[in-house]
Amino acid sequence: MTGEKIRSLRKDQRPSKDEDLLEPDEEAATGTFTASKTNNKSRASKIFSNHKLIKSASTQQQQQNQQQQQQSQINANTNTTSDVIDDNNKNPIIRTGLDFPLHECVFKGDVRRLSSLIRTQNIAQKDIHGNTPLHLAVMMGHKECAHLLLAHNAPVKVKNAQGWSPLAEAISYGDRQMITALLRKLKQQSRENVEDKRPKLLKALKELGDFYLELHWDFQSWVPLLSRILPSDACKIYKQGLNIRQVLLDTTLIDFTDMKCQRGDLSFIFNGNAIPSESFVVLDNEQKVYQRIHHEESEMETEEEVDILMSSDVYSATLSTKSITFSRAQTGWLFREDKTERVGNFLADFYSVNGLVLESRKRREHLSEEDILRNKAIMESLSKGGNLIEQNFEPTRRQSLTPPSPNTISWEEYITADNGKAPHLGRELVCKESKKNFKATIAMSQDFPLGIESLLNVLEVIAPFKHFNKLREFVQMKLPPGFPVKLDIPVFPTITATVTFQEFRYDKFEESIFTVPNDYKEDPSRFPDL
Repeated sequence: MTGEKIRSLRKDQRPSKDEDLLEPDEEAATGTFTASKTNNKSRASKIFSNHKLIKSASTQQQQQNQQQQQQSQINANTNTTSDVIDDNNKNPIIRTGLDFPLHECVFKGDVRRLSSLIRTQNIAQKDIHGNTPLHLAVMMGHKECAHLLLAHNAPVKVKNAQGWSPLAEAISYGDRQMITALLRKLKQQSRENVEDKRPKLLKALKELGDFYLELHWDFQSWVPLLSRILPSDACKIYKQGLNIRQVLLDTTLIDFTDMKCQRGDLSFIFNGNAIPSESFVVLDNEQKVYQRIHHEESEMETEEEVDILMSSDVYSATLSTKSITFSRAQTGWLFREDKTERVGNFLADFYSVNGLVLESRKRREHLSEEDILRNKAIMESLSKGGNLIEQNFEPTRRQSLTPPSPNTISWEEYITADNGKAPHLGRELVCKESKKNFKATIAMSQDFPLGIESLLNVLEVIAPFKHFNKLREFVQMKLPPGFPVKLDIPVFPTITATVTFQEFRYDKFEESIFTVPNDYKEDPSRFPDL
């Protein structure tokens, strides 16, 4: 692996139309408040369970009055408001006013009490500011609390109301050991998520007919110099049984963060009958070499990734779809009519997509002036068609930063602060925010033989690159009737892609398509960014 690698793990949550697409939260977090609400009901039912046997009307009235008094007392003690709040990142926060015992333990650095409560409380619960206990532990530098939470598998891929994950907060704080621990846990949880979904995915593939699918990617950017280096992809997908072969021609954009492109004729083979560690192979058809894609990383790879994280800006980009609307696109000068035309072999109705807002945030309080100048020079070189190898860029081993000033805010001040006005914890923020309206067009065809659910199952397998994840997430919105044969999707704050489904047919193929040719040699380091 080279120092140019900046990875972003696949996102496994399936977003609804009210969620953000670019960086969705982890499933455990979205289920937090449903669980809390249910627990509250179960507590109430336990309190009143001894009143089920009613012998007289007077007794019944008396018990009802007692119940009302008890419930009022509970509400007073817990300050229940039943307000439902959407934070800035559209995380559902149910402000019930319940205590947050794990949060309080972490905030106060009470490791002993945290240890006694951690098995009986919801470790993924968010407080009224959208922070999980792990967020607080990282922001306040309470390392013992953080390691205890990680040992109990606290979710790492989850964002607070400002859109930041515990890993982002750890980078800001600057403790190298904590960043490394969070990064490892993030990758472990991602692997487990994929493995948990594998049986269901294989079942769906088995039930799906065998087919050939061809689609094209065209990348664009509103940044003039950047648009010069963006590639186009021609992608061919063969599916038979539990096997999938994905052929990428021309140029493939591997990583949007450092604009790294992989040129050439590549193929990805997925064998659903193989064990997970051997089920995914990538082939370089020009050099006739192949590499098995493993999820495990070496100690050196992890350390290099930590170096890059500590020397780079921290980004948070979200595309809000809460206000999204679709309106029929019009055509004609004098006599306007709904636009309908062919996309590849399919007749499609065109729609304008409205109400999408791309919100991006960039933090750099953890960077030195030297870091900022170097990063700026690298991006300028990339925008002119250069690459990191030409820059002779190798990240140096980063040391932990001096911790920020100790926190002076009390738990009461923190937890009673208004929603959206959480007291800042940790290093003083240096953050730049921007909003951009995203205009898009989508073409829906009633003639396309494949359903969206089937497409999602295929994309779940063939998503080694980020832009396939973006496509998978985008088509999960509540779209107009039909299949999206052509659509514009955001893949990065400055990059959009037009995806066109050119051809689809049910077919049978030679088994050799799904095997590595005998004259290909294995090269474990051919694709260091996969």
